[in-house]
Amino acid sequence: MSLGFYVDVQRCIGCRTCQVACKDRHNLQAAGPRTRRVGSFECGTYPEVGMFHLTVSCNHCDEPACVAGCPTAALHKADDGTVQYDADRCVVCRNCMTVCPYGAPQHDEDANLIAKCDACKALRDAGRNPVCVDACPMRAIEFGDADELRAKHGDAVSELPVLPSAATTQPNLLLHASSEARRSDFNEVVL
Repeated sequence: MSLGFYVDVQRCIGCRTCQVACKDRHNLQAAGPRTRRVGSFECGTYPEVGMFHLTVSCNHCDEPACVAGCPTAALHKADDGTVQYDADRCVVCRNCMTVCPYGAPQHDEDANLIAKCDACKALRDAGRNPVCVDACPMRAIEFGDADELRAKHGDAVSELPVLPSAATTQPNLLLHASSEARRSDFNEVVL
């Protein structure tokens, strides 16, 4: 079993509510790591310019580079298929940050630990959704069994030109994207 996220890129308005809710849930400082990040991208050329937003966190990959690169097994695959972090085993070597193509593990300087999405394990254990799912006002994020999400959203893809190749880590990330988001001529917009 693998759990993962589905993101409807066409519904995401770039409000960053998911990002703020995630930071709040994990008590991360405003200027510190962002375990869920929203990027805004512009594509095309004037006068036919499109814009889309993409929210990403840890993709709880089937072949996670962070787990393979962790010398102490502080990052490991849990029984539910998510990638979890054990602070007690971490030596903060930051190798996970170096090898993850998605930038999911990040250094929390205040705590001198790695911060990473755990898919809100404590909330899920209590029968609830990850905080980002419920915080999204556009209902653009879903979380669940990756195979069920694939069946439900048959047209979803696992990569876009703004992301690394899915072949590397087999991410459990499904995206419903517009034709603008599938274009290769994009620029990241810093908002």
